[in-house]
Amino acid sequence: MATRYDTIEPQLLRFIERQQMFFVATAAADGRVNVSPKGLDAFRVLGPSRVVWLNGSGSGNETAAHTALDPRITIMFCAFEGKPWILRLYGTARMVQPGDDDWDELIDLFPPMLGARQVYDVTVTECQTSCGFGVPLYDFVGQRDLMHSWADRRGPEGLARYQREKNATSIDGFDAHLPESLLGA
Repeated sequence: MATRYDTIEPQLLRFIERQQMFFVATAAADGRVNVSPKGLDAFRVLGPSRVVWLNGSGSGNETAAHTALDPRITIMFCAFEGKPWILRLYGTARMVQPGDDDWDELIDLFPPMLGARQVYDVTVTECQTSCGFGVPLYDFVGQRDLMHSWADRRGPEGLARYQREKNATSIDGFDAHLPESLLGA
């Protein structure tokens, strides 16, 4: 049975802190719904109604394009070991990018990541737990280091070029609002 909470209660925080991955879902009014798996050390709870997560460069930039059009976001955690449980955080996201006033403050919450593209500052409006009876059990082996080595090989200039070429729009053609410094404006 689903249970709803207005804020991130202590038992929800403890569950979040044990998870090695989470999923982010966003959508514009039209086009595709995007669901992205996230790992690494990229999630922080800043208060009972506020979370932030770090987004690195990737093959697309759907979350940026979607939240610029509609800030709705769902973040989901699943227990892949132990008690079967699913936690969803519903809220609104604000994208923070290099050059924004609070970029330095927020990026400092995370380990250094070459290719860090955005931090999403999420106001959580509701939390919901449900059973995870259908979620399989998995053993956590470790985080992949591929994102870091991929970004290291490109270097800052190569990453900027990649983002301009591959991350400027969503797969539906929506503007991903890259920072002006990246666009050369």
